[in-house]
Amino acid sequence: MTLTAKQTRAWLLNFSNKIHDNKQYLSDLDQAIGDGDHGSNMSRGVTAVEAAITDESLEKASDVMKKAAMAMVSKVGGASGPLYGSAFLEMAKVIDNEAIARVIAAGLDGIKKRGKAEVEDKTMVDMWAPVVDALQDGRLSVEAIEEAKAQTKPLKAKKGRASYLNERSIGHLDPGAVSSSYLFIALLEEVEVND
Repeated sequence: MTLTAKQTRAWLLNFSNKIHDNKQYLSDLDQAIGDGDHGSNMSRGVTAVEAAITDESLEKASDVMKKAAMAMVSKVGGASGPLYGSAFLEMAKVIDNEAIARVIAAGLDGIKKRGKAEVEDKTMVDMWAPVVDALQDGRLSVEAIEEAKAQTKPLKAKKGRASYLNERSIGHLDPGAVSSSYLFIALLEEVEVND
């Protein structure tokens, strides 16, 4: 099943609401191992996404996703803007023709290319990679998402500001993985992905 513009818009608006609702929590997580601004940065980004994708003339899912990508890149400081922007841009290239597992895999490729991160580097990749696997097996669930998020806690950060902490980054959730978890929970709430 491929996504429509309407589904893509609903998914991203739901994601936006979750970011706003958890803005302080995301910044608190980031306070422990980063700059402490992930929540406020993401909130600013999704506010720009909301404004960009409410344009009803966007007829294809790719149009919606491309607008979201541009909004994230232009409004979000730090690493998360370029990373989410790269993910959304890669997703926009395939979203009109590919099943959702392939779309998320394209987003993961975009993140890996931009951030030079791999699985177990304690980044967003540690959320996206298990989600791609679960989608490919038709078993994406909130539980699977929560489990992937929890798996970032015992990891030592190897990328970004958190990597400067070395061992002290262990025992904290990765803020980017947590904000990405909201993206995938929003997807589950808006689209039947496991058929």
